[in-house]
Amino acid sequence: MEIMEIIDMMEETIDKAPTVPLSGKILVDKEDLLDYIQEMRLVFPDEVKEAKWIKDERQRLLSEAESRADAMVKNAEEKMIQLVDENEITRQAYEQANQLVTDAQNQAVSIKTDVDQYADDILGDVERRLDMLLKKVHDDRVYFNNK
Repeated sequence: MEIMEIIDMMEETIDKAPTVPLSGKILVDKEDLLDYIQEMRLVFPDEVKEAKWIKDERQRLLSEAESRADAMVKNAEEKMIQLVDENEITRQAYEQANQLVTDAQNQAVSIKTDVDQYADDILGDVERRLDMLLKKVHDDRVYFNNK
């Protein structure tokens, strides 16, 4: 079960709770709410683990992208050395090799940008969900403390 499902169930319990006449307060079974809070405590570490996995996956993707980019640059440099033999061939070789290096560097930057954006999007989503959860827990605590 996800945090948001538990919060929805808590909200439903609160919405369906009978009201105390002329007070605006409701009657809620304390055990039900404590069960929901316990469930959130059990699920919350999974959300944190997911965020850690995303961070680790981002790092892995960045490392992989850097390795691929380094290999591409090395390959381009090796190709450049192979092509440097004669005058016309030398000019063409430098031109092609420089283009390969430029392309490899551009691709490496593009891959890194895409990975950063992907990780930021995922972490932003997790952050929004955690913020909603923390706000809901805070609001519930304030509510119960005001009873």
